Amino acid sequence: MSRAIALVTVAVLSIGLVACTSEPAPVPEPTATPTPVPPSGDGVLRFGTLFPVTGEFAFMGSAQLAGVELAVRELNEFGGVNGKPVEVFHRDSADASSETAEASFGELAGKGVDVVIGPSVSVLAERVLPLAVEAGIPLISPAATDPRLSAHAETGMFFRTIPSAALQGAAIAGLIGGTVAVIYFDDEPSLAVRDSLVNARPADTVVADVKMTASASPAKIVSEVKAAKPDVVVLASPFSQAEQNQAVIAALTAARLGGERLWLTSQSLADYSQTLPAGALASVGSLREGAEPDDAFVARVRASDPRVTDFRYAAEAYDATILAALAAVLADDDGGPSIAASLRDASAGGITCTSYGECLDVLTTEDDIDYDGVSGPLELDASGDPMMAHYSLFRYGPDNTYARYDGVFAG
Repeated sequence: MSRAIALVTVAVLSIGLVACTSEPAPVPEPTATPTPVPPSGDGVLRFGTLFPVTGEFAFMGSAQLAGVELAVRELNEFGGVNGKPVEVFHRDSADASSETAEASFGELAGKGVDVVIGPSVSVLAERVLPLAVEAGIPLISPAATDPRLSAHAETGMFFRTIPSAALQGAAIAGLIGGTVAVIYFDDEPSLAVRDSLVNARPADTVVADVKMTASASPAKIVSEVKAAKPDVVVLASPFSQAEQNQAVIAALTAARLGGERLWLTSQSLADYSQTLPAGALASVGSLREGAEPDDAFVARVRASDPRVTDFRYAAEAYDATILAALAAVLADDDGGPSIAASLRDASAGGITCTSYGECLDVLTTEDDIDYDGVSGPLELDASGDPMMAHYSLFRYGPDNTYARYDGVFAG
């Protein structure tokens, strides 16, 4: 059974008092009305996908491709978008070791796509985004979680249906009690997790806050943590530091700070069965962003591609596609700039609807919708990030592999 984590933001309102005078009060200028986006579409909504088919992250590409294909098929079953069938073109993003993503984006632009679902990898999203801005083609990523991507909001061309890693710390904060020690690697995603965790906990419960660099001694780090006598330890460190992470985990276990007292963040969630002694991670907790699709959605994805066995980010890719289509309906235009300008409106603030068909029904009598898809509520904020975050919870067994046992919702 899922548990909801409520994150409360306290707003401080400052009221200035102005002395009365005989001078007339200035009349405030009217608020500027947003400039309408000129239509730029040709009547046919064309999707492009930019997912890893080859390279380091190829294992997660097929589920996202199947999610988009499923969404496109369902869109066309409902008559397409604005009266015309939609089209889709797929291209490989590969990984950051090549320039495949840039070349593939160029090919998609040449096909006349209006929106690209992807890339899945944060560094590739940053590399492709300038090309997307120049072409007026919005990117909607179902899997890129780096907090740095939120800083590109001013481009108006980057969105995602997966939460920023910055929300992960707050999710963990709602799962643990007592005092906590945080060990975080010296990179932006890990720091963002650390910041949201610390900010979500009472100050007196964070008894150790240790930054880990590439040259830091695992023994020294664990010694500092052990001296603080925490009830729980959270390790926020990327998988790229796997060797160092394993040394820290082994030292924490030896110091009796492992097992149920240890949490790993999604950056270091991995199979350690071949790299750590049996039992080293037994009962250790972890989490990963992204919704756990229900059986009905899994069956639909399998019907789209029977070869899919790992359904990670399939729901987010599906929702990105449906959301873009609804944005085109709201704008009455399939052009990329129009879609980008209407995505937030499609995701929040209106009448809740949970499928493309249902949303179309709402729009026959209302002019505002709030699409809550198979990954749940999205509520895109000013940075194009979901304000609602879904996480799967995992527990390690004696063989140092992990299995899902629950899910939580933060937002």
